[in-house]
Amino acid sequence: MLGRFWSGCIITAFLACVGQLLLFDQHQIFDQAIQALFDVATLSVEIALGLIGLMAIWLGFFKIAEHAGLMAMIARRLNPLFVKLMPELPNNHPAISSMTMNLSANALGLDNAATPFGIKAMQDLQSVNRHPQQLSNAQILFLVLNTSSVTVLPISVFLFRAQQGATHPTEVFIPILIATFTSTLVGLLSVAWVQKLPIFNRTVISYLALFSAIPIGLAAYFMSLPQEQVSQQAALFANFILFSIVVVFICIGLIKKVAVYDAFIEGAKEGFGIAIKLIPYLIAMLLAIALLRVSGLLDALLVGLSFFLNLLHIDTAFVEAMPTAIMKPFSGSGARAAMIEVMQEQGVDSFPAKVSAVMQGSTETTFYVLAVYCGAVGISKIRYALSCSLLADFTGICAAIILSYVFFA
Repeated sequence: MLGRFWSGCIITAFLACVGQLLLFDQHQIFDQAIQALFDVATLSVEIALGLIGLMAIWLGFFKIAEHAGLMAMIARRLNPLFVKLMPELPNNHPAISSMTMNLSANALGLDNAATPFGIKAMQDLQSVNRHPQQLSNAQILFLVLNTSSVTVLPISVFLFRAQQGATHPTEVFIPILIATFTSTLVGLLSVAWVQKLPIFNRTVISYLALFSAIPIGLAAYFMSLPQEQVSQQAALFANFILFSIVVVFICIGLIKKVAVYDAFIEGAKEGFGIAIKLIPYLIAMLLAIALLRVSGLLDALLVGLSFFLNLLHIDTAFVEAMPTAIMKPFSGSGARAAMIEVMQEQGVDSFPAKVSAVMQGSTETTFYVLAVYCGAVGISKIRYALSCSLLADFTGICAAIILSYVFFA
């Protein structure tokens, strides 16, 4: 499915470029398209090289925790939940702990830190995949939860709004929290419906209630703070948690008499190899995105959307924010760039800029996640992972628009 989508993007972009040439006399359009090919090749390698250090660091610490038995302990505590949601996983499987670390890092807004844990989770899940060329049910559920990831602390959104001079940079916090919870819930329910999972089992409901208490408590705490302190406190909290995780890993390793330095080096070596393997998959996805942008299809989509909404007499004030929504499933950096462009063009405190900020925090980069995580384990058949992920994305974007009208209109 991913291959058909990728091919369709490139062919559609080509046809759009032909249309630009014939209808609008854009003689430079194919020069720009070919230049995009070269730019993507360079960018993909730069991204992969940038990941090498990151992957090495986090997989190094992860290996310490693994040798110390911490991952096994986490797996035992969460085993009752994952047995219900992922019945194909053996009891206390190591994938449970790596999935937990990935989803926790995403919840704290630590996107870069989440990637190594996510790839490790995919590798662990692949070890029990009976059909190695296609995603297992467990991998699909993990990917959908990842792409609809709950972001409890959207620190990067706060910082970008502050840099652009927002009066209250953190006023988008509560709408983001609600929107991202909505997208995750829809993602979970959609996979549960397809896989016929016992989602309303007492065990599952108990765990979900417990996990929900954490972000709800954080939301209540940050809402009680003065507006000017929220961003600073959020950044401090997230960084403190991240550093604490590192220290806990090392301390437990020392207590368990693990050779922590040797374990770190072992994990770091694995990170280097994984980062290099990602380059072909990054090139493929970034190529499709670049050609769609050059062809003008994204701009045409916005014009068509405005026209359609006007026919239905629906307010179009949010349409200027839609480039963020369009780019978000494809590229995190592209979505951030679109958000900043809206802030600069419309004003950071304008309604479209606030909608864009809520959209940025409401979902994850679906196609990037699928390309990187599936590429890391050599999977090409993704089954219904894309459709469920896009449904969660669509829900998150709709929730972002509706909540923005509730909070800011």
